[in-house]
Amino acid sequence: MAETQAGSHDTSSIVNAPMDARDQVDISTPQDGNFYSNSNRKRSHLVGANGHHREGSEPVDPGALSRALQGVEQTSQSRERTPVGSPSRKRQRIYGDRFIPNRDGRDLQASFSLIPDNNSPSTPSKAKKRTPHGELHFQRNEEANRTFSTLLQSEIFHHTVPQPTPPTLSPDPAFPSSSHSTTVNDPSRARTPPTNLQSSVLAPASLTPSTPHKNIFTYMSPQHHRNGSAHLTPSRTPQSRHGPNMNPNSDLYSVSPINFDSQRLLLSPKKQPRAVSKVPFKVLDAPDLADDFYLNLVDWGSSNILGVGLGSCVFMWNSATGKVTKLCDLQDDIVTSVSWIQRGSHVSIGTNKGLVQIWDAERCRRLRTMTGHTARVGALAWNDHILSSGSRDRLIYHRDVRQPEQWLRKLSGHKQEVCGLRWNGEDGQLASGGNDNKLMVWDKLNGTPLYKFSDHTAAVKAIAWSPHQHHLLASGGGTADRRIKFWNTQTGTCINEIDTGSQVCNLAWSKNSNELVSTHGYSQNQIVLWKYPSMTQVASLTGHTYRVLYLAMSPDGQTVVTGAGDETLRFWKCFNRRQRDGVGGDGLGSRMELSSVIR
Repeated sequence: MAETQAGSHDTSSIVNAPMDARDQVDISTPQDGNFYSNSNRKRSHLVGANGHHREGSEPVDPGALSRALQGVEQTSQSRERTPVGSPSRKRQRIYGDRFIPNRDGRDLQASFSLIPDNNSPSTPSKAKKRTPHGELHFQRNEEANRTFSTLLQSEIFHHTVPQPTPPTLSPDPAFPSSSHSTTVNDPSRARTPPTNLQSSVLAPASLTPSTPHKNIFTYMSPQHHRNGSAHLTPSRTPQSRHGPNMNPNSDLYSVSPINFDSQRLLLSPKKQPRAVSKVPFKVLDAPDLADDFYLNLVDWGSSNILGVGLGSCVFMWNSATGKVTKLCDLQDDIVTSVSWIQRGSHVSIGTNKGLVQIWDAERCRRLRTMTGHTARVGALAWNDHILSSGSRDRLIYHRDVRQPEQWLRKLSGHKQEVCGLRWNGEDGQLASGGNDNKLMVWDKLNGTPLYKFSDHTAAVKAIAWSPHQHHLLASGGGTADRRIKFWNTQTGTCINEIDTGSQVCNLAWSKNSNELVSTHGYSQNQIVLWKYPSMTQVASLTGHTYRVLYLAMSPDGQTVVTGAGDETLRFWKCFNRRQRDGVGGDGLGSRMELSSVIR
């Protein structure tokens, strides 16, 4: 009896326990979150204890038991609605949909303002390799894309391309004043097919209706369209007033899926882009070729002989025979510049001691030595019998080689070394560039510069006058500038410029076409052919491992030679022969050996 009472007491104490006690018994949240099933399990255990396992025990009050069970159910339901986690359990990880943005605590206006212009992600990714503009395959792709666009437009729209009609110019006053304010039942909106009201309203002659009056793709023949037939598919072969259509170019007799105009577009001859070899056809070893940006050691004379200054010597290479001749050895001096006269066999040599020597290349004999400079002479330029020299002493001397005087005129305008000199014989103008980032234009032998340009931000060595247009001058800047600028020396204005991306060392215009070639240093060491005035790249040539500091062009204008600090001279076939020069031969390339040594 004691056991029965004890069991009865235990059962009633649990069943009739207050809510706090029951919460303490089962306060933790099950892993599956099914509170109701857990309470059911506990309730079945209690009933089983009272009804089956405890035989002979006193019966439990049904009312108290039902109230207790009802309280347990209410507690389970409240827990299911508002679950409370146990402090001893780990914090549950909250998962969210990553595709739904969270706008709480964000400044949307500032975020919108920070979006890049090209709609690219804010985090910079690895840049894709840019296809070089002007490459042969790129030009062909661009031409094919243009042809396809023209063909597609011709096939779909024929000769009329639909354009939106401004609402304010519409002759119908019923049209809304704003193109954005429309209603569902607006009678003026375009329909397919158009109503009689719209067909009766004619747009101005200068405007094209926004919606075509016929479907884009139909089977209606032109003859039926002119007769106003409403049938899209003709019941019989259309005939003109005078009988069958005898035009062989008519679309009725064409077996091609495109019309006659498109066929003529595809069959028309296309001008193929000029292919430029990316490999030099000849390479010469040039030991001791100085890697100095401010020197000019390579020049190609009118007698088809290449002069190169190597250390204290000057060597001549005959492009016709491939023979190398040593012109001179200065012994106690260093060659800093070499320049051929425009016509003849005379060559001028500038030295590190500030001397200017004139030599007869045919007889290998020195004609005279001229003084005046107190530092190295890095730039020389001829204009008939006038020889101009630029030096590190910041001075430019005009010398008349026919007179015994050492110099004829002295020009002082640069603040640092003069590294570029070019004469324009037709206009009588001299262009000079210096390490002070200045480009100056001198008129004839005047001692005052006609123009002084300060737009470059680095040394100006690359200077070239256009042989195709008067008063057109091209100049290039050094590492900090990297730009090629074009000047009109008649008005003193800059007419165009382009950023090349690397140091501009030399410039030369083609004698046969309106193109120019530039050589570059840091950091790509390339030779680039440009089409003027569009300044699109025709080709980019690489091969030198050092800065391409020297450039010269052959007398026929087809070949250019480049020199670099890697002690090599490379010959490139860049331009074609002029039509009036005759037919036959491939220029100098067919008469040159593949490799040789210049000394």
